[in-house]
Amino acid sequence: MTILAVFRSRAQTIDFVSALRSAGVPASAVSTPPEAGVGCGVSAKFDERFRDRALFLLRKKPYSSYVGMMRRVGNGYARI
Repeated sequence: MTILAVFRSRAQTIDFVSALRSAGVPASAVSTPPEAGVGCGVSAKFDERFRDRALFLLRKKPYSSYVGMMRRVGNGYARI
């Protein structure tokens, strides 16, 4: 299942994608869906099986613009 980490800053989104990749997580930057209602327009996308690793990285380097995570549900996304 797909997870999106939503940020308010494009630079922090790209930095987080880089951190995920450095930690061995296949990740990419994608457009933030309208369901998020916030953000810079770019989110970090990764597989749900790497959620714990992503949460660890978020705690390790606090991102001030981090909003939250969303999970793919049907044809859209929902906050988790």
